[in-house]
Amino acid sequence: MADIKSLDDLKAAVGGSTPDAAAPMAAPRVAVRDAQGRAYATGKRKNAIARVWIKPGSGKVVVNGKTMAEYFARPVLQMILRQPFTVAGVEGQFDVMATVVGGGLSGQAGAVKHGVSKALQLYEPSLRGALKAAGFLTRDSRVVERKKYGKAKARKSFQFSKR
Repeated sequence: MADIKSLDDLKAAVGGSTPDAAAPMAAPRVAVRDAQGRAYATGKRKNAIARVWIKPGSGKVVVNGKTMAEYFARPVLQMILRQPFTVAGVEGQFDVMATVVGGGLSGQAGAVKHGVSKALQLYEPSLRGALKAAGFLTRDSRVVERKKYGKAKARKSFQFSKR
């Protein structure tokens, strides 16, 4: 065992003599795919949870066994689902199969968007920078606050009456 009396001695013993060498090197990200060539991720938004699989294809999106246009009838929700592909620049290159439970349609659309973003970066790690910069890899954890007893809603009180 070497005689270590200072931090420089410790760095030399560990193997890093320069300050840059002491910093841990991040392992390069590798693509994560299953036996069918798909990438899988879970997305969450409000109380909705989406399980999302993506694979190379023609851009077909299936949510709970229905097409995207059937399940998310509002154009705004369809736009939310297409955002990760637009930001990453891979529109029409991946097929999406998703199952969603919980919450309402808006939360479910956000959950699928989050899941697609995570699956895209797992399938092609080079897309991570664009998706992270757009904020699509961050889980939006805001949920509805619960109602408290003695209150009309979560924080709203009943109308005050002096008499």
